[in-house]
Amino acid sequence: MAKKPRTIITCAITGAIHTPTMSDALPWTYDDIAAQAVEAAEAGASILHLHARNPENGAPSVDPEDFTPFLGRIKQATDAVVNISTGGSLTLSIQDRIRPTMLFSPEMCSMNMGSMNFSFHPLAKRYDDWKFDWERDYVANSDGNIFRNTFRDIEEAATTLAPHQVKFEHECYDVGHLYNLKFCMDIGLFKAPIFIQFVMGILGGIGADIDNLVFMKKTADKLFGDDYRWSILAAGAAQIPLAVTASQMGGNVRVGLEDSLFISRGVLADSNAQQVRKIRQLVEDLGHEVASPDEAREILGLKGGDKVQF
Repeated sequence: MAKKPRTIITCAITGAIHTPTMSDALPWTYDDIAAQAVEAAEAGASILHLHARNPENGAPSVDPEDFTPFLGRIKQATDAVVNISTGGSLTLSIQDRIRPTMLFSPEMCSMNMGSMNFSFHPLAKRYDDWKFDWERDYVANSDGNIFRNTFRDIEEAATTLAPHQVKFEHECYDVGHLYNLKFCMDIGLFKAPIFIQFVMGILGGIGADIDNLVFMKKTADKLFGDDYRWSILAAGAAQIPLAVTASQMGGNVRVGLEDSLFISRGVLADSNAQQVRKIRQLVEDLGHEVASPDEAREILGLKGGDKVQF
């Protein structure tokens, strides 16, 4: 009997877009980030994509001291692959954003493949009362953001992190980012097999629909041939539908409260694990099996959990 296809589930636990006001389920304390990450792994996520938060008010943080309290706990409680974001701030430099990865040397980290307008300011109109003073201006003023990821920034991050043997989750928000990645491969910054995350539905990037997913996939096939693995991150209401489509196209999937606060249209998710359980059920019902952490390591060519520094 032929072996069933394996689908890697990544869960993005908290991110840097949503704020505490938007959902009581969004984890922002050290304890909640750790607990929800472990629960997501137990539900079937083989990769945990992690941001940090200020434990006093839930504001996004790239301070390594805000990663320390939960990274060790996650590693002790699960065998999941830890993926640390290098995109935890839309305003700080790449040097600041890669500090946690440099210190903790995880198996994976994210890498945005181009500068872009990155905004979520329409969310500010949905709420009248905010839990913390920083939230409203943070959301409303995102229409002035340029998320900087120049070729120089990408090269600096790649060369600085090269000794750590970290596998990058190359986040591509539009077709041009795939061409940026191809250029970077051609000059030797990244080696196959690369792992591409198609990011769809962010204001400033490509829209979240099936035609765009097919086009992104066809473009990646043309540029990278057999030298890449891929996944999809679809924001908001498109999260689960496009994840299901991607799994049937041979891709992997990412869910989590970073990308969507909902479990179905108009219904807030109770936790990250709830989203993982839902996509796992759908993927398995359609004939795939969910990859274990060790299977994900083999598929992506990771260095192994024994080589991290936390």
